[in-house]
Amino acid sequence: MAVLCDPCWNAYANQLALEEGATAPPQAEPDPDDIAWYEPPTCSDCGAAVRHYPTNYDRWVYLAVEDVPAKDVAPRYRWRLQSLQGRHSSVPGAIVAVRIRSIEPLPSELVRPAHRALCLNPEAVQEAEEGRAAGPE
Repeated sequence: MAVLCDPCWNAYANQLALEEGATAPPQAEPDPDDIAWYEPPTCSDCGAAVRHYPTNYDRWVYLAVEDVPAKDVAPRYRWRLQSLQGRHSSVPGAIVAVRIRSIEPLPSELVRPAHRALCLNPEAVQEAEEGRAAGPE
């Protein structure tokens, strides 16, 4: 496996993020001394609740709140959540979003759709319809 320098890695990861739709900004780390009310993230276009997840290549993506059957989601919007464990631990330490690419899930298998597939913004609706019409990648 090749090792990339920092500028090359960032260029590669940014290109991959654009292709997969992982263009959300990094999640802000809350200050432990801050006692202000924390609101969960919402979509700036439609106001729906979204979940903010890191990807397996250090970028961020907004995903839907619940899993849905794969048959209801266009292939380009299918993600899966993967638990990461510590090196010598069986306790999950973090969750990352992994895009489903090579193996097609069964129609009834649950996947986590990107919020863009469910967004009510007219541009997002048109994009999702085009994704469904195109079929598998």
